[in-house]
Amino acid sequence: MPEMTPWLIAFALYGLPLLHVALSPRGGSWRPPPGSQCPFGPRAGWLVMVLLLGPIGWLMFAGRRRSRRATSPPRREN
Repeated sequence: MPEMTPWLIAFALYGLPLLHVALSPRGGSWRPPPGSQCPFGPRAGWLVMVLLLGPIGWLMFAGRRRSRRATSPPRREN
């Protein structure tokens, strides 16, 4: 079992977060937004962030907020 410990740690710190971002409905689209110059969608960007940053990238994904337009209450006009 001790020879499996590094593999389990690597899977827990990189594999599970990557799997979570890939399968989460909050991950965004695989396709880029219309009119975007980038060929990758938001989900691919999150996968790269989690791949490069590991658990920190996953915490960024888990703690991100929606856009302000979607979460802010409507303005009252005087």
